[in-house]
Amino acid sequence: MSSRDIVAAIVALLVALTFPPTDHGDAAPVRKFTRARPKAPAPEKCEPRRFRIILDVGHTPESFGATSARNDTEFGFNLHLTKLVGERLKSEGFAATRVLVTEGKARSSLFKRVAAANHAHADLVLSIHHDSVPDKLLEEWEFEGARSWFSDRFSGHSLFVSERNPRFGASLAFARLLGKELKNRGLRYASQYTLPVMGRYRRQLLDKDVGVYRYDALVVLAQTRSAAVLLEAGSIINRDEEMAMNSPERQELIVAAVTAAVGEFCERR
Repeated sequence: MSSRDIVAAIVALLVALTFPPTDHGDAAPVRKFTRARPKAPAPEKCEPRRFRIILDVGHTPESFGATSARNDTEFGFNLHLTKLVGERLKSEGFAATRVLVTEGKARSSLFKRVAAANHAHADLVLSIHHDSVPDKLLEEWEFEGARSWFSDRFSGHSLFVSERNPRFGASLAFARLLGKELKNRGLRYASQYTLPVMGRYRRQLLDKDVGVYRYDALVVLAQTRSAAVLLEAGSIINRDEEMAMNSPERQELIVAAVTAAVGEFCERR
């Protein structure tokens, strides 16, 4: 073999090694190697025993809120019902539930409540109150020899949330759950907050099915960093409803509704 033939053979071999023949019928698919994307962490499951609930007793012993048709203080109603709710929640496994009682004048006590809730890193704040009406709607009567005031015109519970709350969506979600549970137990919400007669107490109705209103100026709702809802459990200026609010039967309906709503809210987190 001549040197020219040897060179040609070497060139042919190099070409064959560089460009191997392709069989289109049996061609192996080209594999694409991609880096696996890290999985998003699964959301933490809500554990009732670690779910931090602040039950805020509306008003204080010094600034007791409304006066009922029979001259009892709103604070007394609030404290009693809130304690019942707290006991039930703890019995249902929500061990981190705390009943918050504050002291002092109305304005200063509001910021104490906010500070306590934020310091506790609460998951939910529920402020419990009992309702009245604007003074211009009150009528005079006498109860047990004492001059008293009442209004039988309106009744029912109501729920308030603030759009200024950093967790407004969660606040509204819980308010709707609680409103649904109250409705399922045959309780009706107070519809008067949409009426012009309420004056400066008139509010925007966010959910007309279960009675959730918007109230941005409430400090306890607007400045807490957790979901926050205010419940007016019923009207104590209405003479018939005041009696109902004092009954174990009505109190049980409200306690059961709050407990069911908290349980569902926790599960959905």
